[in-house]
Amino acid sequence: MQADNLRHWDIFCTVVDNYGDIGVTWRLARQLAGEYGIEVRLWVDDLNSFAHILPELNPALVSQHFGGVEVIHWRAPLPQIWQPGEVLIEAFACDLPSEVLTSLPELAKAPKWINLDYLSAESWIDDCHGLSSPALKGVKKTFFFPGFTPKSGGLICEQSLFSERDAWQATPEHAMAHLAKMGLSDIGTDDYLISLFSYETQALPALLELWQQSERRVQLLVPKGRSLSCIAPLLEQFNQDSGPKVDWQNPASWQAGQSFSRGALKVQVLPMTDQNGYDRLLWSCDFNIVRGEDSFLRAQWAAKPFIWHIYQQEEQAHLLKLDAFMARYCDNLPPLAAQIWQTLNTAFNCGQGAQASQSWLALNSAMPTLMQHAKKWPAEAINEADLANRLVLMAKTR
Repeated sequence: MQADNLRHWDIFCTVVDNYGDIGVTWRLARQLAGEYGIEVRLWVDDLNSFAHILPELNPALVSQHFGGVEVIHWRAPLPQIWQPGEVLIEAFACDLPSEVLTSLPELAKAPKWINLDYLSAESWIDDCHGLSSPALKGVKKTFFFPGFTPKSGGLICEQSLFSERDAWQATPEHAMAHLAKMGLSDIGTDDYLISLFSYETQALPALLELWQQSERRVQLLVPKGRSLSCIAPLLEQFNQDSGPKVDWQNPASWQAGQSFSRGALKVQVLPMTDQNGYDRLLWSCDFNIVRGEDSFLRAQWAAKPFIWHIYQQEEQAHLLKLDAFMARYCDNLPPLAAQIWQTLNTAFNCGQGAQASQSWLALNSAMPTLMQHAKKWPAEAINEADLANRLVLMAKTR
């Protein structure tokens, strides 16, 4: 599908949660360029964080091109004159540069201004998606809400993703080769693999204690960052199996390739990887613990059971969002399996260690059902049209 007459789009993104916001906008920019032939200019304020998921990126450069997308370092004042395109996307209600806001009312034909909001499973977004309101003199802004229903803005999903995933998972050797490429070692074919990319929670130490007593060997794969910082005090009691010796008082000494073991649990520190590599990590694991928005959605597309650690908000507003998603995800699940999975996710998010451990033990009886559901869910969730498709249609008709 070609997006006729929509050849130049600008996407502005501020990096808030390290990799979540930029992860979403980078995937979207690549898909718009690759599948719709749109020339995309992605303006990003923090190139150092961006470089973690795009290793080829040079944070010192003002402008650089990757796969049909021009990445521009967004700073004040803008490093280059803004040339209006056909569409202007304000990602996650970021404050657009003053140069852009000043120029918009003066243009003979302003670009279609779209605010790309955060993903939500809450029902109210269906009524708000696609609404427009005056933002500047003579210029309207349209609100685009990603979601799980046909009335919403849909979900980011590349057209070939599911077929690539199925081909990958059909051959177990793909997973072992990918893990070896990431520098991981001593992984047996019968080991239970868990990827961990979460915020801090008291549920994690409790789960680590439980996994040490597992009858099946557990491999916990975790990158440097907040998850590792959370479990570091417990890891001091583990044997270090590989990598440079850790100074537990100095987080800078934590490096990819280090591994630690105690009982049935082995913890391995992952290197940062690009988005394709992260997708394949999720595809390779038996269970994924993810956070935010980008990894949350990619865990669903991996067709594996998962825990979602949602970004915490004031007055526990995030728990309402979590409940809304769990209600949709569990709609076709048998009641017992749904209860176990929901209780586990709630306990993890609320830092309830004892409840998280109890729910994890209960997973054994529900796991076959959860695995079957995880495989069916992506096709149900996509609702026939992905986010990029719906975004292009909105841009053409408004």
